[in-house]
Amino acid sequence: MKNIMLFSLAILIVSLQVVQAQETSGILFHKSHEIKKQSAPFSDAVEVGNLFFLAGQIGMDHSTRTMVVGGLMAETEQAIQNIRDVLQHHGLTLDQVVKCTVILSTMDDFAAFNEVYTKYFTKKPARTTFAAAGLARNAKIEIDVIAAKE
Repeated sequence: MKNIMLFSLAILIVSLQVVQAQETSGILFHKSHEIKKQSAPFSDAVEVGNLFFLAGQIGMDHSTRTMVVGGLMAETEQAIQNIRDVLQHHGLTLDQVVKCTVILSTMDDFAAFNEVYTKYFTKKPARTTFAAAGLARNAKIEIDVIAAKE
């Protein structure tokens, strides 16, 4: 009987260690920090180990749920602010971004976009930039990032 109890205790300890390992090394799908976005069919951020994969952000002012006025440069500023807000919610900053993917509505906007982008991403993360025929809400730009928690 004593052996069975020791064996059961050992199994319980191993099981708890496995559960703990899964919780610390698994994939975490984070709900949005914005109440209005919590029912969206995607996560604002997905955490895998020390990496955070953020959903794409457009130039939408999340307090009003409307696109900012002012063209590509204003939309770029707002998209980066939205990224900053999500990162901050998870204890991260723009300096921890290691990869950006940028989608423009036209490559004609590349120079104007880059003028705004370089003010914020001073660490020069890896980047891919391309144009697409259409973006959500008729946006001129969408940016998604991957950040690493140190």
